[in-house]
Amino acid sequence: MDTNLVLVLLLAPFLGFLFNVFLGKKAGKNVVGIVGTLSVAVSFVITLYLFANASQEPVVINLFDWISIQRFDISFGFLIDQLSILWLLFVTGIGSLIHLYSISYMHDDEKMHSFFAYLNLFIFFMIALVIGSNLLMMFIGWEGVGLCSYLLIGFWYKNQNFNDAAKKAFIMNRIGDLGFLIGIFIVGSLFNTLDFTSLRTTIESAKDVSDLWIAIAALALFIGATGKSAQLPLYTWLPDAMAGPTPVSALIHAATMVTAGIFMLTRLNFLFDMAPSVQNIIAIVGACTALVAATIALVQNDIKKVLAYSTVSQLGLMFLALGLGAYEVAVFHVITHAFFKACLFLGSGSVIHGLHGEQDMRKMGGLKKAMPITFITMLIASLAIAGIFPLAGFWSKDEILMTAFNHSNNKALWVVGSIASIMTAFYMFRLIYLTFFNSFRGTEEQKHHLHESPSLITVPLIILAILSFVGGAISLPGHSWLNDYLAPLFTKVAHEEHTLGSTEYMLMAIATIGALIGIGIAYKKYLKDNTIPSEDAEITGLSKVLYNKYYVDEIYDSVFVKPINLLSDLFREHVEKSLSALVFGLGKVTNEIAIQGKKAHNGSVGFYLFAFVIGVIVILTYLFLQQFFI
Repeated sequence: MDTNLVLVLLLAPFLGFLFNVFLGKKAGKNVVGIVGTLSVAVSFVITLYLFANASQEPVVINLFDWISIQRFDISFGFLIDQLSILWLLFVTGIGSLIHLYSISYMHDDEKMHSFFAYLNLFIFFMIALVIGSNLLMMFIGWEGVGLCSYLLIGFWYKNQNFNDAAKKAFIMNRIGDLGFLIGIFIVGSLFNTLDFTSLRTTIESAKDVSDLWIAIAALALFIGATGKSAQLPLYTWLPDAMAGPTPVSALIHAATMVTAGIFMLTRLNFLFDMAPSVQNIIAIVGACTALVAATIALVQNDIKKVLAYSTVSQLGLMFLALGLGAYEVAVFHVITHAFFKACLFLGSGSVIHGLHGEQDMRKMGGLKKAMPITFITMLIASLAIAGIFPLAGFWSKDEILMTAFNHSNNKALWVVGSIASIMTAFYMFRLIYLTFFNSFRGTEEQKHHLHESPSLITVPLIILAILSFVGGAISLPGHSWLNDYLAPLFTKVAHEEHTLGSTEYMLMAIATIGALIGIGIAYKKYLKDNTIPSEDAEITGLSKVLYNKYYVDEIYDSVFVKPINLLSDLFREHVEKSLSALVFGLGKVTNEIAIQGKKAHNGSVGFYLFAFVIGVIVILTYLFLQQFFI
């Protein structure tokens, strides 16, 4: 494989970042958008070439030796195999569409050049994460996307709430990243390598490695994934990330940052297969996350917040599959989710663009006539995420639920996943009905200016809607191209490929009926009865708990934030002042000694000779007395 080609794949977005950050303001907004989009499109074209010419065996490209300590060697290199190419396809492909969308969406922003620079840098670090040949290379990309998420979430920094959301995302990711680092240290200590190909060979042949330490390493790495991929309890940063511009939400939630945890667990499948107890924890956490986030999404009124909690819920289903050892099923849902969730977020951005910044669904309604393309594309994506046959989400979600049914001894995980899926259908069509049906509930000025978004916004929506419709074809029961493509990555067959037998048909029917029930309830409440959540009505009972997100943020604030603030106040007001007084006191003493010492330097040669003689006498006296007392 041509090393230069892989370098261009990686560096093209970085060159776009350099151009936009240094020359973008002078070049103009049109040039900024074109350069930013083309730089990612170049990476996408190269990825297509790699995909078309990929070999069955992984290709490792070592640029140079990076760290060498005794038997521990780390190279600065890239790993190109089925998993990395697959991830690159939707990272760069959907990334290109989001960049194209952003040309129109961000055109009126005075800092458009900075926005595209940050987007390009985000893609650069995500590519570095995906193609890194070892855990340390992955960690560079891992931290890079965390930095870029901070820059993009807080892009409109003049709003303090947006700054707070950016800091929250950064800090909560650092908590998870500490677990990731600990896992890296343990893996390096156990196996004397961080290289993925060497790790796989070493772990498969290891005889004397403690199962306990492998489990601890796997658990630490999973903690890192919970932060990046927003699982319980480190999920609260993701809904707040909606503070960023809508293209940022689509990029973070659909194709890049939140999928990093799934990528890492899939890349290290050979390690997690050695820790079944940790896999059980992953499955349980994933199922709980899916259910908790789905319940919160039921009552949210901000269109982007509904989609944010939907992302958390769908990520939970992916982790459920990972915990059951069905890595290829999790990857399948990552791909289909990237299609329909990017479409939904960009569609919500189209709505917000048409309503001049309005995000409250209670102030929308009746938009399907004014915005037909946005409506149709979001409807297709909503049907996909709800799991309606034959759209992409039906096949991937069905695979997850089938796996949970076949692998769960008490079927509890299947029940939880099924309930979360029914809720998904309900809240997504709640969003559709409140946004596009009945009469318009906004202001007269908004109604007068209602219009469909320009083609730079609608074309990416159409492409993503088509992918949301047909994307499931890559892994049909009994004829899964995806499973065959990913087979060389896994040390053991995670589960038997599902064929369409009586049990499978029954499960598919239950899932479809459940989705239709969810859609039907939403239809009855929000379309037929035209029940619109009131802005003034008092929320009580369970709805209040859900609307306030189980008060998790308030609990974190009471348990962690306030005590840390009190501790910092204590140190600032007392400890720091005492230490400052001590330091400044020592400085004053030194200064006084210096002032007195200066008086001895009076320029008198006789006085200097006198001091010299006295000094010599003192030294001789000390040496003389030393003979008698020591």
